[in-house]
Amino acid sequence: MIGDSAAGEKGPGSDERGLIISADFGTSGVKIAALDRSLSAIATATRRYPLSLPGPDRAEQEPEDWWSALREGIADLAAQIPDLSARASALVFCAQMCGVIPVERSGRPLRPAIVWLDKRAGSLSRAMNGGFPSLAGYRLDKLYTWTRIANGAPSHNGMDPPAKMLWLKQHEPDVWEAAARLLDVKDWLLHRATGRFVTTADSANLTWMMDTRPGREGWSPYLAGRLGIPLDRLPEIVDGTYTVGGLLPQAGTELGLAAGLPVIAGAGDVVATAIGSGATGDGELHAYAGTSAWLSGFFPSRRIDIFHSYATISSSVNYRPLLIATQESAGSAFAWAARLFGGGESGAARDDDASLEALYAGIGPLRDSDPLFVPWLSGERVPVDDDRLRAVFTGLSVGHDRNALLRSVLEGVALNMRWALSKVARQKGLKTGLPLPLVGGGAVNPHFAQMLADALKLQVVVRQPRLAGVRGAGAIAAAGLGWYPSVEAAAASLTQGEALTYDPEGEGMARADRRAALLDRHRPKLISLYR
Repeated sequence: MIGDSAAGEKGPGSDERGLIISADFGTSGVKIAALDRSLSAIATATRRYPLSLPGPDRAEQEPEDWWSALREGIADLAAQIPDLSARASALVFCAQMCGVIPVERSGRPLRPAIVWLDKRAGSLSRAMNGGFPSLAGYRLDKLYTWTRIANGAPSHNGMDPPAKMLWLKQHEPDVWEAAARLLDVKDWLLHRATGRFVTTADSANLTWMMDTRPGREGWSPYLAGRLGIPLDRLPEIVDGTYTVGGLLPQAGTELGLAAGLPVIAGAGDVVATAIGSGATGDGELHAYAGTSAWLSGFFPSRRIDIFHSYATISSSVNYRPLLIATQESAGSAFAWAARLFGGGESGAARDDDASLEALYAGIGPLRDSDPLFVPWLSGERVPVDDDRLRAVFTGLSVGHDRNALLRSVLEGVALNMRWALSKVARQKGLKTGLPLPLVGGGAVNPHFAQMLADALKLQVVVRQPRLAGVRGAGAIAAAGLGWYPSVEAAAASLTQGEALTYDPEGEGMARADRRAALLDRHRPKLISLYR
């Protein structure tokens, strides 16, 4: 473990009534919860913030919007818990990953944050990766070095931080020269709270400038030098349980919390969600369906599948390897379909949670006659990394109505995840047949949860799916405070309480088999259309 945790320390909220304030910063908003010692949420709040799309393949946010949303959300918690400040034991963050925020020495952003959705550096990334001779679009010597040291390589679509950094260097040289640090989303929030520039291993790994080999973990001067990124612009790597510092007086005043409140390093959203799912044993998977989708689980050693574009990254807790197989579209596809087909008598043409739930509640059961949908609205990553791919409905007829199309979108995401699982299932040590925790906003849709159970032939378990990130970050903080002996012990408490279960059904599994077989025949042709 890097650094010292706050275990054993006494401070604000150190009694049995202590609370952890945990905030999960997503693409469209922040979820905040006050967690007690059992990591139950006794109060929650949600605040939204804008996402700017200033041009093709561009996605940006104003960092101060995140802070304002945090301030307002904590005020909402305080309205529910009048003695919140007195009971607060720690503040912890998890956040969207793969962002780049260039900042001055003071921490002031020099421009809006380039967030994970941004693909403006796609051509730069392909040039950075490519050359002759190549494999899967990577020059062989580059691929060998990256995979040997970092256990992976930047994606071709430009969404990973190194391509975004190089884009700044080429296209905004004034910003580049003025940048004292290049931060991810969580890192900026930690600096705003404590005045320290730090990151965790999960965010560092995804810059592809970190050495992830056991015993050598840390920034790699060789990889950073090869990219032309000065090491002194990268923040210090600390463990997720590490107490970064006390809350600054100004930050405390703004947030309505006591100065000196311990601020825990936390994790990126993928790691926090994995912990929050409760599936923390080696080889245990969970599924996530938020804006994107993924299958993920911890493993005892590094894993990589170059041909299907997934690997383990170093998690923020003791560098423990976390396998991630990410797909571009899940909840984003559900929201897109709702905007497109959500008019009529329901009036559910928006993508807010209530409208989506109301719209999808009445779609009825899946039918063999429904069209097939391939959800490549923003390209794909696993098991084919290609941002040129595009979504397709196939098998449409004049007899299909809105509900048939909505059902097809849900099914398409479920079968796409089945496609990913077919590749992940090859990993040695994967525990097969276990119940699959499903988290993220898509998990609240019972039609989707059942389709996923049928498609994967696994029992799907849904337990507080929208709070997986905040509860996972809370588990990290609880271990850092010494409330639990380890993060895994803290996460075990998250598997208690009521849950919805979806068992695979015979007819549904047979239908999924038939329709997956059709997609298996269609996919190679569809892929070839866009290459």
